[in-house]
Amino acid sequence: MHGDGMYADGTYGGRRSRGGSPGRRRRAAILALILGVAGLVVSLAGVTIQLLPRHFTADQQREIEAWEVMRRWQTMPAGKIFPASVSYQLSAVALQDASPLSLNAIRVSIAPQQPDCAKAVTSAVVGAVLRRNGCKAVLRATYVDATRSYVMTVGVAVLPNAAAAASANSGLSQPRLAAVREVGGIGRLSVGVRVVRFGGAAAGRYDYNRQISASFAAGPYLVMYAAGYSDSRPRVPVADDRYSDAEMTSMAAGVAHSVADTLAASPAPPQCPGTPGC
Repeated sequence: MHGDGMYADGTYGGRRSRGGSPGRRRRAAILALILGVAGLVVSLAGVTIQLLPRHFTADQQREIEAWEVMRRWQTMPAGKIFPASVSYQLSAVALQDASPLSLNAIRVSIAPQQPDCAKAVTSAVVGAVLRRNGCKAVLRATYVDATRSYVMTVGVAVLPNAAAAASANSGLSQPRLAAVREVGGIGRLSVGVRVVRFGGAAAGRYDYNRQISASFAAGPYLVMYAAGYSDSRPRVPVADDRYSDAEMTSMAAGVAHSVADTLAASPAPPQCPGTPGC
């Protein structure tokens, strides 16, 4: 080795070791370890986030819930939308009693789904209102009271959303759409659902004229109903008989609101199981 620290092979004594000093190697190892641990923490954090349940925003929750309500008319069995029996109450006032009376309406028919909404309502004007608001189909069923004195049809027009249903209901409620007074004194019923008439031995018994008619919106659904006497009594306005008016109205409204509550009920808050791609 020369006096200036150079060896014969041309290297300096202080750098002969190609790996550098032990201190430098130690620092490099520590740095590599730190970087490795940091990478592992980041990876684990990513995996944890993937495995945690997803939290939907308020807007996302509303969209999912609206979609769930909107598809019920297609996913629910007809017998669940229109149950075999529906409870309703006759008020104490109508009974002139101290307490109301619980009664049952019995389903006697479910009509085939009607994709042409105009064919399930009482006038071309109503059909145009439904068509203008995007009606997809109308579902209908017929009920009678336990004594089979009254009969009613409940109809559900399926609209694209709640705003469309409200708009359609508003259209049906306009005075200019009121039905023309019919011969016989029954008259000025609001236009709405066409009653379900069916064949067989009961065809004559339940071939009724509308005495009561109304509609209301429930979510994306427009619920319509019409009720009347089921027998062949003279065609006089039900309003002339306060008791019959009260019971017929209670039955019709009770069935209609039961159907609406089933279709438009708020679903459970959406939850994601948290798996990738959920």
